[in-house]
Amino acid sequence: MSDRYAQVVNSLPGRLIAGRVGLPRPARLERHAGGAPVISGSVLLGAAPGGRLGERLERLLSEIGATRADIAGATRAGGAGATRAGAGDAQVKALVFDATGIADSTQLVELQRFFHPNVRRVQSCGRVAVLGTPPQGLPARTATAQRALEGFTRSLGKEVGRRGVTVQLVYVAQGAEAEIDSTLRFLLSPRSAYVSGQVIRIGPGVAKASQINWQRPLEGKRALVTGASRGIGEAIATTLHRDGAKLVLLDVPALSADLRNLAARLGAETIELDITDEDAPAKIAERLPDGVDVVVHNAGVTRDRTIAKMPEDRWTSLMEINLSSQERIDDELLSRNLLRENGRVVCVSSMSGIAGNAGQTNYATSKAGVIGMVQALAPVLAQRGTTINAVAPGFIETQMTAKMPLALREAGRRMNSMSQGGLPVDVAETIAWLASPASAGVNGNTVRVCGQNLLGA
Repeated sequence: MSDRYAQVVNSLPGRLIAGRVGLPRPARLERHAGGAPVISGSVLLGAAPGGRLGERLERLLSEIGATRADIAGATRAGGAGATRAGAGDAQVKALVFDATGIADSTQLVELQRFFHPNVRRVQSCGRVAVLGTPPQGLPARTATAQRALEGFTRSLGKEVGRRGVTVQLVYVAQGAEAEIDSTLRFLLSPRSAYVSGQVIRIGPGVAKASQINWQRPLEGKRALVTGASRGIGEAIATTLHRDGAKLVLLDVPALSADLRNLAARLGAETIELDITDEDAPAKIAERLPDGVDVVVHNAGVTRDRTIAKMPEDRWTSLMEINLSSQERIDDELLSRNLLRENGRVVCVSSMSGIAGNAGQTNYATSKAGVIGMVQALAPVLAQRGTTINAVAPGFIETQMTAKMPLALREAGRRMNSMSQGGLPVDVAETIAWLASPASAGVNGNTVRVCGQNLLGA
């Protein structure tokens, strides 16, 4: 579905009119293209005194072939012994700041010292990443300063979002320095086009991954995707297939034609059943006798009404599809030891589960429950060498949102820092990052894919 407003204000006459009357003009977001590098453009790396991630960041930028820029604007090719050249006002594609050395509120001025002279240099659709230490368990003043980073990154995201620039905070636990590569490769790349204002927590890896093929990280892995036949589910399946996964696609029998067409295109197996059936978990497990590496719980529905008009069957049927069936499927797979070591469970929640939404008490309850399930199971699955995370989409351009009333649709598109809706591929790319065997340190997170929605945390 096209966003006609964005098309108009980004046309030549539209740009002139929008500029004169102060209308928002959403940037055309850059998204991943096959064979493209992680980042196209230079990266400016900064740090507060005492930061502990500098060596790892230098190594990562060298590995991805990033061109480096320094505070003075000089650039160099990634790697040791590179030459320098460039102007003091040269543009950059990304700013990366190591804030792990900030141990007191008085040292937060290091943020101002780095970003004040450099944030204007970030190109359209650029990237900003601040790295800190999780506040939990730190001395009081250090914890205070590190928690303050959340206010900074979320505010900066709202200042630069209309240029398509994203801003993230990544908390890296002590001892988890080696686990940052997968997350930063995602956050610095066009794959994270519609992810902004997020706080991502990285801990020690739950398992050791073998050598990663960054072009096809899921090579040889088996992935189950529920609700796979259309929309976001189809995008998830297509993206995981691109990354090398062997797919098992599941949907209800009523959508069998769409499911089979997609499976034929991707060389996938299919399971046609209603996940709320009593015997559904057992049937799914029987189709996965050798186990599975990735489980994506995407199946879900909306059945909106205010609570005053909500009959019990409408409440219960939605809860079964969106939440309870996921619990039962996970229980079955775990009881049979079918989730392989360094496996991944990724659940699709929603911004409604974070901020709530009038007329969606049932839906918001189910999606908040998904987040609760992720938080509760994360330490349990870590002990088994696996992870569980969730994505929470905001307004995504799908067949479902195309049917919304115009006013609600436009409000959904504009009420975020980027003033536009996302695409199904934005959700899929985020899931692919969480599903990667290299993301072993990312566990128990809920990542919003919402262009930094102005509602919710």
